[in-house]
Amino acid sequence: MTERADAARNRAAVLAAAETLFQREDLDHVSLARIAQAAGVGKATVMRRFGDLLGLVDALIAPRVTALQSRVRSGEPPLGPGGDAAASLHAYLDALFDFVLDNYTLIRALEHYGPHAYYANPASQFWIDELADRIHAARPTIDAGYLAHAVFTALRADVIDYLRRHRHMDTERIRAGVHTLADPPDLRPGPRR
Repeated sequence: MTERADAARNRAAVLAAAETLFQREDLDHVSLARIAQAAGVGKATVMRRFGDLLGLVDALIAPRVTALQSRVRSGEPPLGPGGDAAASLHAYLDALFDFVLDNYTLIRALEHYGPHAYYANPASQFWIDELADRIHAARPTIDAGYLAHAVFTALRADVIDYLRRHRHMDTERIRAGVHTLADPPDLRPGPRR
């Protein structure tokens, strides 16, 4: 069924208002009522369409998730299928890290509005499972399932924010740390000294 023109307009206005408020405001001050007001629609319209704030965040981030998942599933190696296992793991880590940086405020909202929302949503489950598969392919003797969750936790927007703002670590230092967690140098194949 095709969406009515006024409904499509309202949906676009709500998404634009939400994106603006999430970028500009403290997360504690973003509410369905404020988003509805900024979009020029009633709160009931927002609730019918998105349910709650988590539903709205999911709607905002979904096209970005789909784009990255498409690159992971069918793009060129090393991010897409095939290629060297270690290069594939590192390309994936860079893609996830960049995804967090590019979608920082929406990921913070996801972390903020629901217990375990960061880990429990379907996109996160895809990222974690893919990370575990790539860690296992690169390092088959380590516990890839646990390590994938630990590395994914290091990729939380609140963790990255804390390290940047309060520990004054630059972005590339944090990125390098995530790579080291997932692929520790002492476990890499090669001659030992």
